[in-house]
Amino acid sequence: MSATSYESQPFSASASKESASEQEAVARAAGVVGFWTVLSRILGFLRDMCIALFMGAGLGADAFFVAFRIPNLLRRLLGEGAISAAFVPTYVEALQHQGREEAERLARVTFTVAAIILAVVTALGILLSPWIVRLMAPGFFEDPEKFSLTVDLNRVMFPYIFFIGLVALASGVLNSLGHFAAPAAAPIVLNLCMIGAISLLTMLLGVPAHYALAWGVLVSGLLQLVLQVPFMERARIRVRPDFHFGNPALKRIGRLFVPAALGGAVYQINVLVGTILASLLSQGSVSWLYYADRLVELPLGVFAIALGTAVLPSMSRQAGRQDMAGLGSSLSFALRLTALVTIPATVGLILLREPIVSVLFQRGRFQYFDTQQTAYALLWYTAGLWAFSALKLVNQTFFSIKDTRTPLLVSVGAVAVNLIAGIALMGYMAHGGLALATSLAAAFNVLVLFRVLVVRLHGFPAGELLDSLGRTSAASLLMGAALFWMRDLGQWELGLTSHNLLILVGSLVTGTLLFCAASYAFRSPELLYLARMLRERLHGPGPASP
Repeated sequence: MSATSYESQPFSASASKESASEQEAVARAAGVVGFWTVLSRILGFLRDMCIALFMGAGLGADAFFVAFRIPNLLRRLLGEGAISAAFVPTYVEALQHQGREEAERLARVTFTVAAIILAVVTALGILLSPWIVRLMAPGFFEDPEKFSLTVDLNRVMFPYIFFIGLVALASGVLNSLGHFAAPAAAPIVLNLCMIGAISLLTMLLGVPAHYALAWGVLVSGLLQLVLQVPFMERARIRVRPDFHFGNPALKRIGRLFVPAALGGAVYQINVLVGTILASLLSQGSVSWLYYADRLVELPLGVFAIALGTAVLPSMSRQAGRQDMAGLGSSLSFALRLTALVTIPATVGLILLREPIVSVLFQRGRFQYFDTQQTAYALLWYTAGLWAFSALKLVNQTFFSIKDTRTPLLVSVGAVAVNLIAGIALMGYMAHGGLALATSLAAAFNVLVLFRVLVVRLHGFPAGELLDSLGRTSAASLLMGAALFWMRDLGQWELGLTSHNLLILVGSLVTGTLLFCAASYAFRSPELLYLARMLRERLHGPGPASP
């Protein structure tokens, strides 16, 4: 294929018109999800800056992060991961083959079952909180004050899983119907509630920051669920109790649920393994890993997870039509778009890790030592950013063909890799070794799954993917050369100063412009495709090609 034809059509030349249409739908949906995710991440950084200011990386911060990690993990296991993998393909199939009425009936009975399961899980979580904390953070048991505080905070926040699990189900329904904005905007509520709680309750009423944050998390769960209601009504989805548990489609969801929950949430499980091992290290290790993980999740959430959310309904439709060529083309398209962000983000985060942590977090109780330790963890988390990003998309491809067993089996191996590598490395690299172990586990997971998937999707367009990765990597290296020089212009031990802020912002802007210019010079088909979409959005479509 000539360079010109490849640039004008970034997906496989053999893809059908339906595949091209699906890929354009994916790109547009990812743009909507990405927009709201960017706003959420910005607020998330403001939230983390408040946490760093009031709690730093001490006892209260460690206790809160462990306590919050537990319901947040269950949100990924029982909510987002399982709903995306088990419910969305089944719901889309019902829409395609049985009609809107049957699909709505399936949604009602699924909501009913989910509410019952989540209520039971919530009650058990509150009751068994001391044992859960001891399992998740065994090192805390040796410090009675830290252990007791973590248990209290976990009990306050555990009902969050009930609300957010139903939010995930509502999001699955809305995404399947082509509505992406409200589900993507929901995390903004969490960040606003946590910022408001720590600002108002702590500053005005003197409530300890960790308790203020815990109550903010709980309230946000309820408000996120309320946010979905008007959009469900607008989509004519009226949820009410439905106890027809014999629905055949519900049984299919049930068979997919457990392996989907575990297989799709392997990244969070591996981060949790890191938290367990970090509780055995020096005080502050849990917090340093948390802050570093939050920075890695910016490019991961803005683009990789946004694309994963957007691509699943399209992939499910292609799988329903048995369009394996289109499915492979959609996966390649999503991977190439993700690489366009994650490769330069990897270079930028590695080179600017200390400046970013210093400017964002170093103030109040968060000292320069905490900046150095967080940047150290960030280095090794960033090494696995490519794998974290690709894993979401590869898992979604398996879920679209209703195969949750393969991701589950491979994820078990990935957890084993994480545990063994973490134990082996933590003695030499401390918390940095735990971050590296998480990256190694993700790399193992995605490489094994991708190999299996390529065999199943006969004719996967590997050449287009490799060509795109080469162009994006070359542009990223040119960007990195400029950032390598600019980062030494700041005095990062001073934290947030006008000089440091100017250098960091200037580095980010210069790096972004240089990467875009280099990508354009290298005729990156993904960049040209996104530019064309933006131009059409602003000015309307151009004349048809002859």
